[in-house]
Amino acid sequence: MFQTLRKAWGVPDIRKKLLYTLLMIIIFRFGSAITVPFLDANVVKTWMDSNATGGNFLEYLNTMTGGALSQATLFSLSITPYINASIIMQLLTYALPPLERLRDEGEEGRKKINKITAYVALGLGIFMSFAYYLTLKNTMQAVTYTKGWEMYFAAVVIIACLVAGSQFVVWMGNRISDKGIGNGVSMILFAGIAARFPVDAGHLISLTMDEPNPYLFVTIGTVIFVIAELAFVVLMNEAERRIPIQYAKRVVGRKQYGGQKTHIPIKICMSGVMPIIFAMSFMSLPATIQLFKPVTEDSSGFYKGFCEFFNTRSVPYAIIYFILIIAFNYFYVSIQYNPVEIANNLRQSNGGIPGIRPGKPTSDYIQKVLSKITLVGAFFLGIIAVIPIIAAWIDPNLSTLSMGGTTLLIAVSVALETTRTLESQLMMRHHKGFLK
Repeated sequence: MFQTLRKAWGVPDIRKKLLYTLLMIIIFRFGSAITVPFLDANVVKTWMDSNATGGNFLEYLNTMTGGALSQATLFSLSITPYINASIIMQLLTYALPPLERLRDEGEEGRKKINKITAYVALGLGIFMSFAYYLTLKNTMQAVTYTKGWEMYFAAVVIIACLVAGSQFVVWMGNRISDKGIGNGVSMILFAGIAARFPVDAGHLISLTMDEPNPYLFVTIGTVIFVIAELAFVVLMNEAERRIPIQYAKRVVGRKQYGGQKTHIPIKICMSGVMPIIFAMSFMSLPATIQLFKPVTEDSSGFYKGFCEFFNTRSVPYAIIYFILIIAFNYFYVSIQYNPVEIANNLRQSNGGIPGIRPGKPTSDYIQKVLSKITLVGAFFLGIIAVIPIIAAWIDPNLSTLSMGGTTLLIAVSVALETTRTLESQLMMRHHKGFLK
């Protein structure tokens, strides 16, 4: 990866794109440090430090925004509304025939879907900004003006700043895609996650300096574990199962076509982080309910037991979370891969799997391979997702660390994708073509 970056820096055109991308990331980090008016950032940070822990949904959102959510800044929502809108539109393209037809229209259809996604992201941004304002006002009590006309003015300003910040982040992501190195939304997401790593390192260093006897070995073990986890994530992210394909020979005129051998690559982690996001959204519902109705001494026995059962540090929570990730991974793979369609395309192109008859036997074989690969990928995602919960069980002081689990998976995926993009751009500029 570092060699690719060094080669890319030597090409003037790519160097300009890298500098433009770096400029957008710097602006993003500046916006993540500007506090929204009429909010007490210290109150928000104190509340988030005590509630956004243990791998819950609040900690996930705070990590995705690079800590901006816990600091009540302009980019508190960051790219989150756009990511949610993209997930919703991706699912709807498989459920609604009009969107499915747009998807099959090619470039023009993709532009229309992107425009619809932008409007959905705007609507989600307004809704999330209003919900975040209610949480800031009622639960955190971080709004400085809570009475009279000043309260309504402060509400309008806070919600408008949050919505404008989320839309500006989407605009920066689009500019990176157009004028930068590409993958704009992914780069913004990566910048937010990477910004948390120095904070985590500082937290480990402070724990080691305060209590060197236990935490010196804990810090060394954590560093070794993160490196091993990084290697494991890279291995599983790049691993794939290749189904061999043989094309039959055919004669057209005086030329012979076909006879090539190729393969269908099926990645083990083909669904990425989507199953984790889906499962986390479902598991965050009890915690969201508690934000509006906290558990008190007067709470009923059922409601208190319900909240304790879905506590982010409880064993039932981790087990249900793990099972949901497996289920959503199967669901996401099923809407991405259609073995019957793949088998029909192979038969139409005179291709087939050696030793497997065309038609239904081919689709059954592909489905069997998909089931095995999906199970391996689901267990991999489940283990990665519950690592922060297990860390909170071992030591509550480690519950705020984000250097692992889902965030590491996202960071590695974006880094590998960016590296492949740079390699493809370098290849286009160094290819000799057909004239030499």
